[in-house]
Amino acid sequence: MSFCSFLGGEVFKDHFKSGIYVCTKCDNQLFSSRSKYEHSSPWPAFTETIHENSVSKHEERPGAYKVRCGKCGNGLGHEFVNDGPSKGLSRF
Repeated sequence: MSFCSFLGGEVFKDHFKSGIYVCTKCDNQLFSSRSKYEHSSPWPAFTETIHENSVSKHEERPGAYKVRCGKCGNGLGHEFVNDGPSKGLSRF
């Protein structure tokens, strides 16, 4: 699922129904609703992926990683180090 939309209208930020979030391009399983948490940003936030290889990350600048689908490379957003519901967890 692509999360970043700077134009607004993000429909999954406040979506907390049980289920699995998948990539919009290839249906790769990315995140479980159990790992989703409320965050002040306009995008959905998760603490962990379904599988270790569900996403790939590369550092864009210190503390900020670009997150992509681990299967097809679709852009999913960013992970910020030490940003989450408890210290040390990250947001996607």
